Amino acid sequence: MSLSIYNTLSGKKEAFVPLVTNAVTMYVCGPTVYNLAHIGNARPVVVFDTLFRLLQTQYENVTYARNITDVDDKIIAAARERGCSIDSVTDEFTVKFREDMAQLNALTPTLEPHATQNIEPMIALTQTLIEKGHAYVSQGHVLFAVESMEDYGKLSGRSLGDMLAGARVAVADYKRHPGDFVLWKPAADEDPGWGTPWGRCRPGWHLECSAMIREHLGDTIDIHGGGRDLIFPHHENEIAQSRCAHGGDYVRYWMHNAYLNIDGEKMSKSLGNFHTVRDLLEKFRGEVLRFALLSAHYRSPQNFSPELLEQAENTLSSLYGTLREVADVEAVGDIELASEPFYKALNDDLNTPVAIAEVHALAKELNKANSEDKPLLKARLLAAGNLLGILQQDPQQWLHGGVLEGEVCAEVVEALIMERQQAKLDKNYGRADEIRQDLLAQGVVLEDSREGTKWRRGSD
Repeated sequence: MSLSIYNTLSGKKEAFVPLVTNAVTMYVCGPTVYNLAHIGNARPVVVFDTLFRLLQTQYENVTYARNITDVDDKIIAAARERGCSIDSVTDEFTVKFREDMAQLNALTPTLEPHATQNIEPMIALTQTLIEKGHAYVSQGHVLFAVESMEDYGKLSGRSLGDMLAGARVAVADYKRHPGDFVLWKPAADEDPGWGTPWGRCRPGWHLECSAMIREHLGDTIDIHGGGRDLIFPHHENEIAQSRCAHGGDYVRYWMHNAYLNIDGEKMSKSLGNFHTVRDLLEKFRGEVLRFALLSAHYRSPQNFSPELLEQAENTLSSLYGTLREVADVEAVGDIELASEPFYKALNDDLNTPVAIAEVHALAKELNKANSEDKPLLKARLLAAGNLLGILQQDPQQWLHGGVLEGEVCAEVVEALIMERQQAKLDKNYGRADEIRQDLLAQGVVLEDSREGTKWRRGSD
């Protein structure tokens, strides 16, 4: 079973073949650590974590790098606003980013390069660009000359004229061409800066990723991922820097996830219509957030809402309910991943909605299976869950859940169930129904069967 990927550069789906046999290099643009990550920031983390899991089933060596941008205008502004050092801001939000993404069941990347730890490679890349006539120094700035690259704009499908059409921002007088972008900018005494051949400067955002990719992964990598808002100018400028300096393809497959929307508008901090992951984790478990993000294809815009999260929680609880029923069954058997429908779906440009549908089909089959077939079916269901980053918790623990803000604790639920059972014995059916409804209002669903009453958190 071979993986196919929609390549933004070619505009079509292509069979994935790594540059080096049995080894894959993948780089995904990580956070600028000046604030908490919002759920839109989490979408590429979950998408490419799922791809990372998939690639590891096919290749012996998968190197996944996700960077940390720890020098930026927004970071400087945040430090000034808080009256603290740059390092205290970046250290705090780097740790919080890692914690939040771990709650979404995201694996730790192989590498996590920090911009401030790769200054020398950035200087070297800039020197090469200047020597080859692709960059110049002007008024303390170092800039890339976009006109020096014949096919600049190929990734985004824009010409230089298109890029500048309708622009209302005044062009800096230190630029030869309005589209030239900054590689290094002068650093004020109170701001972070480094000694360079061009004075005390700090690097531009685009330069950072190009330099870190070459330093840690090589001149050409297999996969570069990120949100589609990065296609232009960030990824376009990465291509320009790296190809003009070192030639080659730079990136062989470009992958971009679509936006999350709120009421039809892109979720973003600038619009103020975002939800931080940390805030959402006070109301929903991380696996719920992950499942919600995977419920739409990564290239499709997704409308984010409380209803989406409630549906994700109910679906997961149903799947965990299936696993609870076979808790005493050992998951064993030979699984041929290549023939599994969920695996085929993921290999088709990471089609997670179809893969999730196949998970539902497996759960349904497991519910109806005889005792002889259950071990293998359970193993197949857990294998699918592992690739998607779900269904790895104890079913009973999941269904009873950790107590989130405003939730009733497990001991109270159990006591009310006992009271309800006694009310039924006393033929006080009004009280029994009242207990069911009160618990449902608090997010607890009761499930009556011949074996007794079980419960789970969620909505009916």
